[in-house]
Amino acid sequence: MIKRIVAVAALIPAMLGTATGVAAAQPAHSAHSAAKAPAAVITLTYDASRAGQWASAITQGVQNWNAAEHNVRLQPASSPGAADYVYVATSGWPQTTLGPIFPGGSGEVQLGQEAVDEGYDMTRIAAHETGHILGLLDHYTGPCSEIMSGHGPGTACTNAKPNASEAAKVDRYYASGAKALLPNRQRVVVDVWSAQGSLASSR
Repeated sequence: MIKRIVAVAALIPAMLGTATGVAAAQPAHSAHSAAKAPAAVITLTYDASRAGQWASAITQGVQNWNAAEHNVRLQPASSPGAADYVYVATSGWPQTTLGPIFPGGSGEVQLGQEAVDEGYDMTRIAAHETGHILGLLDHYTGPCSEIMSGHGPGTACTNAKPNASEAAKVDRYYASGAKALLPNRQRVVVDVWSAQGSLASSR
């Protein structure tokens, strides 16, 4: 049986760029010292204490994102109350706060059992939903090599790694000044990994 998913999220305008400061004038002989320094890596912390059977899938999904990114790093929080976002196991469909989440944020990833019951790979689901936390929208018509294609390629697709384009977009989101350009995120994206037709929603 061909499995389809219908999930939705309203389109959000793409990033327009990042704010940069103006360096003070430097003597010609030391111009190389005025080169722009790389942005500091932003660390986001998460709590997976309520994720149950999803623990190993979360760990692998996070490792895949950390291996792909330069401007943001994900790591477990020192205590649940200190986390920037949480992973929670649920009985329904996966749904996630749309980021990019920044330190001090309050994102939530609900890892729904119904997607697993439909036959989808747990690590791919966890990595896909983490992509929403990092600011990426769904792209269900994409190939299996895109983590944000989600259910689109079907249950045979188990790729849980973002491709270079997805990783570069997340890096842009977490470059210096990006937070101010994304005031309307923080809505919830519901991913219906279902063979039953389609449903798309964001709230």
